[in-house]
Amino acid sequence: MQKYEFSPKKKDRMKAFRSVLEAIILISLLALILKALLPSRPYSPIKDEDRVQTENGFIAISYFGVDRMGTQSLISASRLDEHLKALSSQGYVTVTQQDILDYLENKKALPQKALFLIFEDGRRDTGIFAQKIMENYNFKATMMTYAQNLELNDSKFLRADDLKDLEKSSFWELGSNGYRLSYINVFDRYGNFLDQLDTYEFSRVSKYLDRNYNHYLMDYIRDENGVPKEIKYQMQERIALDYSKLKQTYLEKIKKVPVMYALMHSNTGKFGTNDAVSAENEKWIKEIFKLNFNREGVCLNTYETSPYDLTRIQPQAYWYPNHLLMRIWNDTKEDMNFVSGDSERGEAWETVLGAAEFRGNEIVLTSLPADHGLMRLKDSGNYSDITFSAELKGNKAGIQSVYLRADEDLNNYICVRLADNVIHVYEKGKDDKEKTELYSINLDEFDGTVYQSVEENKLEAEIAEIKTAIKYAPDKETAAKLLAELNEKMKQKPKSTSEGADEYNPETELSEPGDRKIEIKLSGENLSIWIDGKPLVEALKVKNADKGSVYIESAFGGYAYSQRNIVDNVYDGVFKDVVVYANGGENPFYDNRLHGFDKIKDSAKNIWDMIINFFIEYL
Repeated sequence: MQKYEFSPKKKDRMKAFRSVLEAIILISLLALILKALLPSRPYSPIKDEDRVQTENGFIAISYFGVDRMGTQSLISASRLDEHLKALSSQGYVTVTQQDILDYLENKKALPQKALFLIFEDGRRDTGIFAQKIMENYNFKATMMTYAQNLELNDSKFLRADDLKDLEKSSFWELGSNGYRLSYINVFDRYGNFLDQLDTYEFSRVSKYLDRNYNHYLMDYIRDENGVPKEIKYQMQERIALDYSKLKQTYLEKIKKVPVMYALMHSNTGKFGTNDAVSAENEKWIKEIFKLNFNREGVCLNTYETSPYDLTRIQPQAYWYPNHLLMRIWNDTKEDMNFVSGDSERGEAWETVLGAAEFRGNEIVLTSLPADHGLMRLKDSGNYSDITFSAELKGNKAGIQSVYLRADEDLNNYICVRLADNVIHVYEKGKDDKEKTELYSINLDEFDGTVYQSVEENKLEAEIAEIKTAIKYAPDKETAAKLLAELNEKMKQKPKSTSEGADEYNPETELSEPGDRKIEIKLSGENLSIWIDGKPLVEALKVKNADKGSVYIESAFGGYAYSQRNIVDNVYDGVFKDVVVYANGGENPFYDNRLHGFDKIKDSAKNIWDMIINFFIEYL
């Protein structure tokens, strides 16, 4: 048989065709991106007839920043859109800095539902991705910046010309987070004294810190024993210099000083963690600014609030829309229409407590503040044998539960619960005063996770800290000394857990994602559970043989650790691809997976996102 050869001409034609196709895709993508980002109309100010109240005050919401796909700290553009859409649907309209001043100083009326919107840290991606979303809802926001970043050559942050362009768009005002994001009196979790760190140094070692540090303007600069390294007038000069640099930089770069400030990071009820430092901050804040956001955690401000002690909430990247609405409802006590999502998919469930959103193949059940959320699968009470499967995608720090054979008052049930990465199995009978735990296991143990020893983690921290110090060393001599210290550290051989050393068990971060596939089979007196496709427990004996309903639950499990000291008492349980079989039937009694065109559409969206991300990353 004659061997077929691909001719050079055909190769050239294929190469040309591929190049043209790539160019068409690229031009199409760029056109879509430009269309999405460029403003098409100016902001429309509040009308006088819409200013109807003074008693309700206003809420303030502040985001750290926006990223196209989102990170642990930066909210995704799509999730921000969901948040702002939910707020707009509640009737919220944005107010300006001048509106706040007029309200607080002269009790000038505000709209029925007034929102003050803030984006902190002055990130370039925030300006890019938030602009079009705000335009869709006629929302205006304040872009906060650190003055020092206007002088640095860091592409992550907006430059002076960028800020001027934002103001020209009419959707933005300017504010300040201060001159610098910098840290003092820093200790790692092992008590090693790191002294002072700028934002770049801090980010390189933050995984080895807990919360034993302070922000630059919050305290005296101290030594490793907590003794101040500066006397009062030196502290005053240092703080005065910081505010002077702030003022000078803004005047040079944008020809004005913003009237709004957010002191980083107080939340103390004053203006610092030390009284003398607080007094110095207060003096400069009131001299330079007219507004100061001094607290975080509560969103409501009224005319009784001082313009220098304003408060905001800072939504996290993982918050679903109802999480934000639940927090606002808790602060304002006003009626709230929670987001319900796909009404057809929601028909199969009764929401008993909390708020439920049906998002395609996901059920997001948001708890009440410091409480729980609960849903019952309708028409599921006639079955005793149940197979339940789902992917549990709520954060690790919190509670997601499945109740089987449950009565209406939850006095009689079998419960499988995932709480802080631990699986618990409980049973409660009608005559039992308390539930009985039948089984529990930490899923790290189930996974066979091998922990570092404390010694290993401590050495890892010290090596990372020395490497950071070398990178930012002020001179070659200092770098050489540190390099010698690093080489000595690298020679050390700490004991592992297998050699008898204590385990290092990191605290679960508030924002740490969880993702577990669970399958529960309850048949007669036997309960079996599989986690991520592997058997966890088989034929566990249970006593409750009654028929009963299927419930799912999300719950706040207590205040979790957060290095940034974020406090949140609402939890989003996320139940994906829920499928329920009853009494051994071959067909599901309930199935929330994507099928047919919905599945094709979801796959197409994922592919499109991958293409967009590729071009954004590599162009």
